[in-house]
Amino acid sequence: MLNLRKYGPAPYCVAVVHGGPGVAGEMAPVARKLAKDSGVLEPLQTVASLAGQVKELQTVIEANADLPITLIGYSWGAWISYMLAASGPALVKKLILIASAPFDEKYAAEIQRNRFQRLSVKDRMNVAEIIETLQGPLRKDNNRALERLGAILSKADAYNPCKQPSENPDELIFRADIYRKVWAEGRQYRKSGKLWNLGKHITCPVVAVHGDFDPHPAAGVAKPLGSTLKQFRFILLKNCGHKPWLEHEAKEEFFRILKAELSETFSS
Repeated sequence: MLNLRKYGPAPYCVAVVHGGPGVAGEMAPVARKLAKDSGVLEPLQTVASLAGQVKELQTVIEANADLPITLIGYSWGAWISYMLAASGPALVKKLILIASAPFDEKYAAEIQRNRFQRLSVKDRMNVAEIIETLQGPLRKDNNRALERLGAILSKADAYNPCKQPSENPDELIFRADIYRKVWAEGRQYRKSGKLWNLGKHITCPVVAVHGDFDPHPAAGVAKPLGSTLKQFRFILLKNCGHKPWLEHEAKEEFFRILKAELSETFSS
C-alpha cells in the first residue's frame, strides 16, 4: 500500500502516526526501534482533509492491524490518533500522544513566541516568508518550501539534538497541499472547542509524553486532557524538545517509557 509501511512480522499491534500535517515518514526511526519487540505499522497520511485523514487511518488499521491497536501519535498525528480513538473506541487499546500540539486554543500563541525567541532574525524572516508562500497560490516548489520550513523550525524545536540523527531524509514525503488544507481545518476544530470535547468519547487509557523544551506548551496538553479523559497520565521529559527520539539526553528515557507502556498494554 502506498499509504502504509510495515516493520517487523505480524501481528501488528502498534501503529505510529506522523506529524506535519503533510510530512509523512518522520516516525520511521521510532517504528524501526519498536519493531524489535512488536510488529509496527506506519500509516502515511495522504488525504487533504481532517475527516479524511481520520478515516484513512481507520481504514489502514482495520485492514492490517491486530485489533484493538495501540496508537502512538506524534505532534499532528497525536490529534489524528486522538480523533480516531474518540470515533472508533473499539479499535484502540491504548493511546500514546507524543509532543502534541495544544488542545486548547488559548495556548496556541505560545508556540510561535517560543520558537521566535530561539531563532535568529534571519531565520524569523525566512519563516515568515515561507509561511506566506505556503498560504498563497500552489506552486511547484511549495513542497520544497515546506521542507525548508521544517529545517528552520527544527533549530528552535530541539534542545540538544543527536549529532548523528536516526532520520533518513529519503524516507520523508513533503506535501504542501495537505499542509495548507488540513492545518487550517485543524486550527478551526481546536478553536471551536470540538477537538478538546472529543475526549469525552475516549474510553482507552491515554498517556501523553512531552519534552520540557518543546515550544508547544506542556500545559496545553496536560490541563485540557487531564480535565476531560477518564484515564490519563502525563509524562514530562527533561532536556527534551519536540522530537524526543532525536534528543541526545532524552531519547533513551523516551524509548524506555514507550517500551514500558507497550509492555503493560500487551500483558493486560
